Amino acid sequence: MLGLYMNARNFVSTRLSREEKGATAVEYGIMVALIAVVIIVAVNLIGGSLSDAFDGVACELDKTGATAAGKTC
Repeated sequence: MLGLYMNARNFVSTRLSREEKGATAVEYGIMVALIAVVIIVAVNLIGGSLSDAFDGVACELDKTGATAAGKTC
C-alpha cells in the first residue's frame, strides 16, 4: 500500500513540475512579445524626430545644401 502511494505521489509531482515548465515558457514568450511591441512603438514615435535631427546634422556637414536623400536644407 505504501508503494502504491509513493508511486502515485511521484507521478503527480512529475506531472506538476512538467506543467510549471510549460507555463514558464509561455510566460517568457509573452514577455518577449510585449518587449517587441514596446520597441516597435518607441522606434515609430522617435524615428521621425531622429530622422530630422540627422538631416540637420547632414546639412551642417554638407555646406552645399544637398543630402543623401535628395532633400535640401
